[in-house]
Amino acid sequence: MVRPLVYITSAWSADEQEAREKAEAYCRTVYEAGYSPVCPRLFYPRFLDDNIPQEHKDRVDMSAQLLRRCRILAVCGTVVNEEVKQDIALAKHLRIVATTLEGITTIEKQNKRNG
Repeated sequence: MVRPLVYITSAWSADEQEAREKAEAYCRTVYEAGYSPVCPRLFYPRFLDDNIPQEHKDRVDMSAQLLRRCRILAVCGTVVNEEVKQDIALAKHLRIVATTLEGITTIEKQNKRNG
């Protein structure tokens, strides 16, 4: 089964453990809905330091490259910060569908009923 790529974005907590747990939960929900989650938040912090300006810029650029390869942008959580707004703007520019995590699960339920 080919699973469409879904880019996960959210206003991440400064608490690395909390951010990672939320990212994992969002990815699990997207996976269970039949998609392949793409979540840079889970792996870039393991080797990049956002406190170093060049590494922060590189993380943002590499994340945008990943978003370009996805079919859907999933906006997760209830807070929208500048980074999330940038992801939404890029998705709109690239004509990538942007929805919420709830939208992903709604689509999955409709597909099950129609399939």
